[in-house]
Amino acid sequence: MRVAVILPAAGLGTRMGRLPAEKTGTSRKQFMLLDGSPILLHTIRKFVACPPVSEIVVALRQEDFDWVAEMLRREGLSGLVHPVEGGDSRQQSVENALAALSPDTDLVAVHDAVRPFIDLPTIERVIQEAAETGAAIVGIVPVDTVKQVRRNMIRGTLPRERLILAQTPQVFRFALLQQAFQRAREDGFTATDESSLVERLEQVEVTVVLGSDRNIKITKPSDMDLARLFLEEQQAALAGA
Repeated sequence: MRVAVILPAAGLGTRMGRLPAEKTGTSRKQFMLLDGSPILLHTIRKFVACPPVSEIVVALRQEDFDWVAEMLRREGLSGLVHPVEGGDSRQQSVENALAALSPDTDLVAVHDAVRPFIDLPTIERVIQEAAETGAAIVGIVPVDTVKQVRRNMIRGTLPRERLILAQTPQVFRFALLQQAFQRAREDGFTATDESSLVERLEQVEVTVVLGSDRNIKITKPSDMDLARLFLEEQQAALAGA
């Protein structure tokens, strides 16, 4: 079974705002530094360590190609990780990456480049689930009560037992994901995740593998403090293993 991973990393990180360069290295979240390495590299390392993964494709802005290629060379990953040019949206970046995959790919896992704390057992579980069902995502059950509102007025309370907060990786059969993107392009439909595109096909039921609240998406300045804490704990656990 050939499994490819797509990491969309062409975003401008507008929600992160402007942070001091000496603390982050950049204002673009995927390239901010954690323990001296860009967040993107921490994420790549997780998938490199995952045995089922055959190749990793990173969707980048053109101006980032050279230095990312050098980073991969220093890590000895040039043969496994391949950059492709991303688009102006996440959806376009993932579609560009899909076009670059080997035609004998069986499953495609799409993962946020700024979720560096995904754990290997979860990656392997969601890949195995998708191998069996055709489509699976990682998600967690919300702990807060969720309200439906219109303007600033509550219109209903949604039952938590029927809700999932979607995370990544999201894993699909290659042909199914290709078809979902083609349909979205024909319809002019834009989604915030790949599962939404596959759901529109109504061909398979997308299943959920429970993840962890540590699988955070680093999108705002306060997330960096939590990321540093998680990284320290992760390194301490590895040192004690």
